[in-house]
Amino acid sequence: MGSGQVTSSEPFDFQGKHVTVAGLGVSGVPAAKVLHGLGARVTVVNDGADERARAQAADLEALGVTVRLGDGDTLPEGTELIVTAPGWKPDKPLFTAARDAGLEIWGDVELAWRLRGPDAAPWLAVTGTNGKTTTVQMLASILKAAGLRTAAVGNIGVSLLDAVLGEERYDVLAVELSSYQLHWAPSLRAHSAAVLNLAPDHLDWHGSMEAYAADKGRIYEGNRVACVYNVADKATEDLVREADVEEGCRAVGFTLGTPGPSQLGVVEGILVDRAFVENRQKNAQELAEVADVNPPAPHNIANALAAAALARAYGVPAGAVRDGLRAFTPDAHRIAHVADVDGVAWVDDSKATNTHAAQASLAAYESIVWIAGGLAKGATFDELVTESAKRLRGVVLIGADRALIREALARHAPQVPVVDLDRTDTGAMRAAVQEARKLAHTGDTVLLAPACASMDMFANYNKRGDAFADAVRELGSADG
Repeated sequence: MGSGQVTSSEPFDFQGKHVTVAGLGVSGVPAAKVLHGLGARVTVVNDGADERARAQAADLEALGVTVRLGDGDTLPEGTELIVTAPGWKPDKPLFTAARDAGLEIWGDVELAWRLRGPDAAPWLAVTGTNGKTTTVQMLASILKAAGLRTAAVGNIGVSLLDAVLGEERYDVLAVELSSYQLHWAPSLRAHSAAVLNLAPDHLDWHGSMEAYAADKGRIYEGNRVACVYNVADKATEDLVREADVEEGCRAVGFTLGTPGPSQLGVVEGILVDRAFVENRQKNAQELAEVADVNPPAPHNIANALAAAALARAYGVPAGAVRDGLRAFTPDAHRIAHVADVDGVAWVDDSKATNTHAAQASLAAYESIVWIAGGLAKGATFDELVTESAKRLRGVVLIGADRALIREALARHAPQVPVVDLDRTDTGAMRAAVQEARKLAHTGDTVLLAPACASMDMFANYNKRGDAFADAVRELGSADG
């Protein structure tokens, strides 16, 4: 782990500056309004010109912001800075032109970081392929249990610009950051940060696994107290070693096994801390019981340990970790128990939209009828099927790319019965639930963990999970 004194970037005077905002949407519109309010001369460029974009443009133009719809590739004359929506790919012609002109390119996170006041709340930051939202919400719950004024912000909930510029005064912020956001946040320096895990995702955006990992690793740059990593995922520890941090910042691991010194882990059903204690060679601090984690699935216990590590890095007492975890309720469609019908548990993990998330979900149960499929986003399924084959009692496949999963099952789990539903209409989920019921026996878990995106059949993963839960409840009421 490298070290080096890192200071926050110089304040930026926006008065009269020509700033181009790339993209409307969730982050572009607030950024444009904030910059305009700071006296910048703002031009917004946007690829699309649909009805929503035109409405947003009219709103901004009424304030005096220039909006250019249907051309997000040309650099406006006189631009001195670009602030981009996080999803815009780095290889866009607009950014190539900006780099050629020697201009800085910031994302909304960078803008929020630069606009913090001198007494601003420090950031406890979280990234990773899966588990970010849950971990940040757990962290906020723990911080609140310690009596601290906080909010879960960033890629979820409250926008960072609102948190930084709003009336509310925070003691500390729990910040979720995506790889996209980190790519465009060069001067961000968190108090402490965690990378939960790394698996191939968004490679079409980043260009390679190496570039994706490097953007995730930016979260550790300039950390002051702790760089939290996953002992089971060596790539996260490698990112800590490569980070340039402040003198005295420590590497802190979390593990589902017995922790070593400078780690948090699990001993006989207890979450324990051997990092933020006196004499960590010999001592450990009890934080909570596994039963305090909702739900106590292995990957969620890992999330809880990461949240606890960041909270402890900030000085939170052990009792607040327990109280915060007990008070936490996960968002819908994240390994949520829907019902028990005829001795079979039905679990909705529609949020498992990639293979890494699905693998974590499948690892939580012993005997599974698996409902899977959707849009694969370039994923392959051989490793997932190989890892999970011994747990599968049956599989029901839905969605556009289900053949990819069917072929992986044929290669690595030929003994597992597979029902291939060749339909994408709104009744397909009900049919999948009916087929899963035929395959399931007492003691089994029917698990919706699609390992794919939902947009081939549903508006989003929430709608997909709702359709599953509704069909399961129909089963229960029919039995009643």
